[in-house]
Amino acid sequence: MKISQSLIDEIVAHSRDDLPNECCGLMGGRDGEFTSVHRARNAAATWLRYELHPSDQLRIMNAIEDGGDELAGIYHSHTKSEAYPSQTDINLAGAWPDPLYLICSLADEDDPVVRAFEIRDGKVEEVDLDVV
Repeated sequence: MKISQSLIDEIVAHSRDDLPNECCGLMGGRDGEFTSVHRARNAAATWLRYELHPSDQLRIMNAIEDGGDELAGIYHSHTKSEAYPSQTDINLAGAWPDPLYLICSLADEDDPVVRAFEIRDGKVEEVDLDVV
């Protein structure tokens, strides 16, 4: 999946801005490329998990569709662990099996890591990000 460095930078910035809590948001895309990053509030307001705020989710979904894109990704941060889906992340993905899941790890704040995954039927498979 293609993604610009500026979109990765937006995810990293959001991850840092929401410390000490996890951040979360949605991504628009089309034709195998991410086109937008949309910040959402983490209704859980904790470093242990994320929960997209319902009103943000509705607003963002409308913005993505109004822009002619589709929901291509869901992102969140891990503040203290690697960029790999936790069991909680895997469980949450059951309701949304189609978008990719991007995780930004700030375990090393000076060297953030962003990785993407397909999560379907409880199975995790990493997807290469083609940074353009």
